Amino acid sequence: MNRYFLEVAYHGGRYAGSQVQHNALTIQSELEKAMEVYFRQAVPLTGSSRTDTGVHANQNYYHFDLEKPINPRAIYNLNAILPADVAIRQIVPVAETAHCRFDAVAREYEYYIYRDKDPFLVDRAWYYPYTLDWEGMHAAAAVLKEYTDFTSFAKRNSQVFTFNCNIEYSEWKQHPKGAVYRVKSNRFLRGMVRGLVGTQLQVGRGKITLQQFREIIEAKDCTRADFAVPGHGLFLQKVVYPEMYFTNT
Repeated sequence: MNRYFLEVAYHGGRYAGSQVQHNALTIQSELEKAMEVYFRQAVPLTGSSRTDTGVHANQNYYHFDLEKPINPRAIYNLNAILPADVAIRQIVPVAETAHCRFDAVAREYEYYIYRDKDPFLVDRAWYYPYTLDWEGMHAAAAVLKEYTDFTSFAKRNSQVFTFNCNIEYSEWKQHPKGAVYRVKSNRFLRGMVRGLVGTQLQVGRGKITLQQFREIIEAKDCTRADFAVPGHGLFLQKVVYPEMYFTNT
């Protein structure tokens, strides 16, 4: 049996997330449908990182097993079957024991906001035309690196064994049209990035102080964080594997 990693990118606007759900259109269901048509057999996929409704991905991975080797034209043919908002970047042969979720060492997300009404950004960023205290925003982003327990930023009913995450970087970058929040961690909790963004924006609007932001983190209570930011501003930018991972496998 041959194992492969499938690298994909997608615009999540039409989808109820990346993972298969009953009676819902998802990225995984579209991929599995296309693969069944092309390979003439069901090909179950395992995902590396789950994205929620409306969230986009510049890079996400799935893995699958197949007895026969894959034709070099498979990517072209699969992309011809897939809808326009889902694209396969590459199919990589890996070791039988490789696992796209458990072997990943980090994920990188970006959340985009813009200040001036722009019809070309409406589905890829959040229109947020408010004055922000950028000194406070930068301070809030930096504070997150001091903590590892992010219970306050996990949505209710998050079925995980631990709420600990090791954040490598957390920063806001301003640009002419708005700003982007960039964060990298070994793992993320359900709804975590949107909770971080929404609560930091409360600091930027002057609705809470930096000390109150710390208190929200330390409270370990998800009812105190602000998750009310839309999914369409969020991008999974990269799934990181150990150095030389694909070469070694």
